[in-house]
Amino acid sequence: MTAESKTEDGDVLEQIGQLRAQVETLLRERVTPFVEEAAAQAEEIAGQQTEALAGHIRAQPIVSVLIAAGVGYLLGRLSR
Repeated sequence: MTAESKTEDGDVLEQIGQLRAQVETLLRERVTPFVEEAAAQAEEIAGQQTEALAGHIRAQPIVSVLIAAGVGYLLGRLSR
């Protein structure tokens, strides 16, 4: 290996290190807060939908049991 190729290798490794640091900064400053906000919104929507479903089940328990039985039957038939 020549001195020139060693210098080029060092430059490439330095650039890779700088790029890695930039990516980590972007993840920390932009992506992570966005993902956290999206997760919080999804959790809130899931909670609302769970409450709505529970309300429907309480309002019509017999229909809910029949639907659950029908879905269970279909899943059982499909899994054979």
